[in-house]
Amino acid sequence: MRFSSTYIPTLKESPSEAEVVSHKLLLRAGMVRKLTSGVYIYLPLGLKALENVQRVVREEMDAAGFSELLMPMVIPGDLWKETGRWEYYGKELLRFKDRNDRDYCLGPTHEEVITDLVRGEVRSYRQLPVRLYQIQTKFRDEIRPRFGLMRGREFVMKDAYSFDASDAGAGESYKLMYDAYCRIFRRLGLRFRAVEADTGSIGGNFSHEFMVLADTGEDTIAACTGCSYAANVERAEVVWNGTPCTETCAPYEKVATPAAHTVEEVSAMLKVAPSQVVKTMLFVVDGKTVAVLVRGDREVNDIKLKNLLNATTVELAPAAVVEKVTAAPLGFAGPVGLDVPVYADLELQGATDYVVGANAADAHLVHVDLRRDVKVTAYADLRCITLSDPCPRCGGAIELPKGIEVGHIFKLGTKYSDAMHAVYLDENGKENVMIMGCYGIGISRVVASAIEQNHDEHGIIFPPAVAPVECILLNLDPGKEEVSAKAEEIYAMLCRAGVTVLLDDREERPGVKFKDADLIGAPMQLVLGGKGLSRGVLECKDRRTGEKGELPVDALETALPQWMEGVRKAWAERRA
Repeated sequence: MRFSSTYIPTLKESPSEAEVVSHKLLLRAGMVRKLTSGVYIYLPLGLKALENVQRVVREEMDAAGFSELLMPMVIPGDLWKETGRWEYYGKELLRFKDRNDRDYCLGPTHEEVITDLVRGEVRSYRQLPVRLYQIQTKFRDEIRPRFGLMRGREFVMKDAYSFDASDAGAGESYKLMYDAYCRIFRRLGLRFRAVEADTGSIGGNFSHEFMVLADTGEDTIAACTGCSYAANVERAEVVWNGTPCTETCAPYEKVATPAAHTVEEVSAMLKVAPSQVVKTMLFVVDGKTVAVLVRGDREVNDIKLKNLLNATTVELAPAAVVEKVTAAPLGFAGPVGLDVPVYADLELQGATDYVVGANAADAHLVHVDLRRDVKVTAYADLRCITLSDPCPRCGGAIELPKGIEVGHIFKLGTKYSDAMHAVYLDENGKENVMIMGCYGIGISRVVASAIEQNHDEHGIIFPPAVAPVECILLNLDPGKEEVSAKAEEIYAMLCRAGVTVLLDDREERPGVKFKDADLIGAPMQLVLGGKGLSRGVLECKDRRTGEKGELPVDALETALPQWMEGVRKAWAERRA
């Protein structure tokens, strides 16, 4: 590639629309341009980076025994209605009608389409397993698209699907994808963790998210410092090893707490620790109101509540519902006398003498014993994990780093095959439902995540496997014939060696070229100018470390490959 003939519209300043680092740098480096909210055009360098990620993904998917196909982006609504997701998926599903008034949608994911394909083709257990994947554009009508490629409405995704005859076979397919994902993200040069996760709207009974570790991540991970355990905080288990309290306390009494709505305000007014206050949170679960109790210094995990009750929807109760159920304004709800199911977090069993809302304005109850005074429906793990909690596997210390979800794998079970009657005949001629798995990687999000994890104040620092070009060759004196001739010679040598290289042959000041080279983020920079050539040297720079050196021009055939291999090796050691 030559800078002078490639469309690379770099910018000196970050556009005002950009919020996160990757969005700013992708725009400044001339890799993407916004078409409309959450929809982007990939310019030549951005497309190269996207294709590099796709190449690694394809190689590992093929090696794992999955076959590539391509499904339509436009999906008949009838398929989604078979599984019930036409109504359940929500407004993120972009629905429309054709000229014959038939329902269609733009595919945000393809479980229904792939299941329809396989149920029409597979008849016998001898045809299983079936393992397929595609790399394709998806569309999800996000309510608030933001952060550029991190959360767009249109995005490029790899989605794969497996169909097996047994749970053991489904487990094997899942393991194949887990291992393949680990290889993919290692090859891409990313620091990541595979974490246990909630299955969300996709469904199923088990899943892992693959998180790129970055301070700018939207997700928080609970990761053990002593073992391999890691989970999204939505799913992270909280182990309570305490002993249920057998003591009681004085009878409860009502005390005035004027204008004390929060735990902090109540604690200060009554001179008690936040851990002695019990928060009563009301939720609407599948249309019915329930109460959840946690310590005042804890947070309710609504995903755990949803899973406990095997619910479809869980929402925090609006003010009108709270006031109707408790006969009190917000901030004064309590569990004593509530006529709704009450679920309490496990650790509340370990003490007594709590402070709770009195279900009356400006009042709380003190000396409450939950066993004596509250009809608790069940105790369960209902709160978010904290740094003070032990690892649920080994008891070690927990850390809570930030992460960016770039991949997600699911054991779907028979959710879709049951609904769509995807069956096969076993060796006895008996009809059985196929067991499914699905596996996604956000290709475009991987590019953005690589930048979030690898950048400095000057621009992008791409890992070699993701970089649109591995090397940028700067000709500082394009007006000098001998310099340009040598630059062309080096450019041709690199191309013959299979190195992706961008030759900056523009009639620009050296300072502009240096800034653009750092901004674009090629792992290796080579600098050739009249002064260096007169000394017989080619300057080199490792973009990641900033380390500079010189290579002998008359021995480049040997010296340059050795230097480049050293840069690649350092990247490999860093990711390991």
